[in-house]
Amino acid sequence: MFHPRRTLRALLPPLAAGLALTALPAQSATAASTLTNGGFETDGSGAATPSGWSEYGDTAASFSESGGRGGGHRLSHWSSSAYEVETYQRLTGLANGSYRLTAWVRSGGGQNAAHLALRNCGGAEQRTDLPVSAGGWIRIVVPVRVTNNQCTVSVTSDANAGNWINVDDLTFAPGTSGLSVKGADISSLPKSEAKGGIYRSASGATGDAVAILRSAGMNYARLKVWVNPADGYNDKARVLALAKRVKAQGMKLLIDFHYSDSWADPGKQTKPAAWAGHGYGQLKADVYRHTHDVLGALKAQGTTADMVQVGNEINGGMLWNEGSTENWSQLAGLLNAGYDAVKAVSPSTVAALHLAEGGDLEGTRWWFDNAVSHGVRFDAIGLSYYGYWHGTLHDFQTTLDDAATRYGKPVFVAETAYPFRLDSEDALENIIDLEGELVPGYPATPAGQTRWMNDVASIVEAVPNGRGLGVFSWEATWTARTGNGWDPADPSSGNGWENQALFGYDDRALPATAWFRHR
Repeated sequence: MFHPRRTLRALLPPLAAGLALTALPAQSATAASTLTNGGFETDGSGAATPSGWSEYGDTAASFSESGGRGGGHRLSHWSSSAYEVETYQRLTGLANGSYRLTAWVRSGGGQNAAHLALRNCGGAEQRTDLPVSAGGWIRIVVPVRVTNNQCTVSVTSDANAGNWINVDDLTFAPGTSGLSVKGADISSLPKSEAKGGIYRSASGATGDAVAILRSAGMNYARLKVWVNPADGYNDKARVLALAKRVKAQGMKLLIDFHYSDSWADPGKQTKPAAWAGHGYGQLKADVYRHTHDVLGALKAQGTTADMVQVGNEINGGMLWNEGSTENWSQLAGLLNAGYDAVKAVSPSTVAALHLAEGGDLEGTRWWFDNAVSHGVRFDAIGLSYYGYWHGTLHDFQTTLDDAATRYGKPVFVAETAYPFRLDSEDALENIIDLEGELVPGYPATPAGQTRWMNDVASIVEAVPNGRGLGVFSWEATWTARTGNGWDPADPSSGNGWENQALFGYDDRALPATAWFRHR
């Protein structure tokens, strides 16, 4: 665990140190139209009040010190006792318009609140919470519309004893940000409903899960397609029916082709039984025909797919063994057959490629470098990122940003989730059920789940050049219902995921559905 070094007190004359501890209002900085000392380098080895900035509250907890991200110094909030402090700078003489604050941050977590904000800009205050990252720096952004020629940049902590944050390299410049995709995978819903699954609003009123999620702010649904599943769910007919409900709520639609009769992921990419004896040439035709058939039927009923995944978590390829990454030329042919089918049905539909391991920079580069060199066509990149498996938030941001920049494509999180509790509602042990499996700073509570979803969304929002599309929460509706387990061939199989759904064990929409209202 990182602890900021407290070298500051020794540098101050005793009288100045005493004054800083009395929490008198600090001297107000002279307002200007550009951010002053955003890198906290002006004061050399550190200052109780960084040049250009003002402080309010427990001002001794706000100071600059050595250990910067870009330069030698940073802003820190820390105290050995509980504290509330704001470090702020007022900008005036601004041309009205859209602006974006960008900052690099770290946090040890545990605070009641720790956020960047833009306020007094003419409209509602805009905030972004600091993700918990005790090691690597994370870039976050806050957009605002200035309408009164001024704006106050604020760094605020409401913290317990020993909590800390670091902030550095702030910039305030014209720009915008926000997410176009605030989605969830709800593939499990039809079978859940058939097995008696009930869904309630946060206040307890029974309703349609699609409508409840839409009212929470969800705007995009992800539905998987299996070719000929043992239980008949997630096939073409069921997807067509659920797509009607999604579109009727005014949401967009992502269709996720597994090209299998059951789960496809990095550990298994099993050909559908109907294609089992087919070689590469026939599989190419199978992929085109199946993709075109499902998407064409969706279009014909007035529910055209807005985005399509050609394959699911295809780190090792798909349709093994012909489409394995051991044979890139064949994998490329299969992927392009899917792409061509997507565009033949609807040229405007976004064709995405989806990998797991969202914090694996080298693996993601290796895969997409090969895809590009083999002429694979795609419009967007989707990554699964589960923080308890796929590396730190810093690793995730590094990988996501690199994918967007290196390949010049928009990026999104195709899957993420987090537990709101650890115990199981059914007989099957949950996949994540131990404290030691959790991401530091994110407890398995409704608040921890909410924070995870919002912080992942904030990292996607900060992707350079506006290339961060958004996030899909994985399996929001997969609550524990007898008969709706993980194995489509085994009605007695249980659900290891109900503690990561967006509906609780009382069937009510959880607080984490608030993440759909992220910018």
